[in-house]
Amino acid sequence: MNNDAAAGSTRILVWDLPVRLFHAMLAIAFAGAWLTADSERWRDIHVLLGYTAGMLVALRLVWGIAGTRYARFATFVHGPRRVFDYLRSLASGRPEPSIGHNPAGGWAIVGLLALTLAIVATGLLIQADLAPRGMDDVHEGLAVAMLVLVGVHVAGVVVGSLAHRENLVRAMVTGHKVGRPDQGVRHPRRAVAAVLVALVAGVWSGVVPTPGLQSPPSLTSITAAGASSRHTERVDDD
Repeated sequence: MNNDAAAGSTRILVWDLPVRLFHAMLAIAFAGAWLTADSERWRDIHVLLGYTAGMLVALRLVWGIAGTRYARFATFVHGPRRVFDYLRSLASGRPEPSIGHNPAGGWAIVGLLALTLAIVATGLLIQADLAPRGMDDVHEGLAVAMLVLVGVHVAGVVVGSLAHRENLVRAMVTGHKVGRPDQGVRHPRRAVAAVLVALVAGVWSGVVPTPGLQSPPSLTSITAAGASSRHTERVDDD
């Protein structure tokens, strides 16, 4: 348990519901886009996942300014000296305590957001046939870089959990940590979370326009694409 946790005796809300939903949905969108990247049958799904990821990041940027305490960039994006001091404290076995993102983790979040926007931007150029030569390779390279950064982020979460003696994965799922009452977020912002879910649902239902797609793929078409893909694999095996 970190020093802040030891000083307090109560369970506090750190991550509001919009932040937790954003984290989960962006992970799903990127994983889905990665898995469907090389399949022409799943092209529309891949494009929709890209639109979803781009919209999520745009909303996260807004929430990084107008959101609750630990969602705001001002609370977790620090200068190089602060990051270096944190890493040095981590290496010494006495990590500097953090209620929200630690200084190193904060820059990992910034990197993930920036890479997602770059991937979506190059994808949109390719989708609109406006991309210069070699943009496909750039798009793929950015996706690989994103995968590497995700791996670094996951490793950092594991190291941070062990060093601070707290389950950071569980904290992101539940939104709660242990600390002083004055350190907590008062409200989970359920209304904002509902808007976030509604916008994502709008993209997938066609209510929110997605340029380049005449209509969103239905559940039937998704199932048919999967069945067709499995049939092709069986034919290739034969």
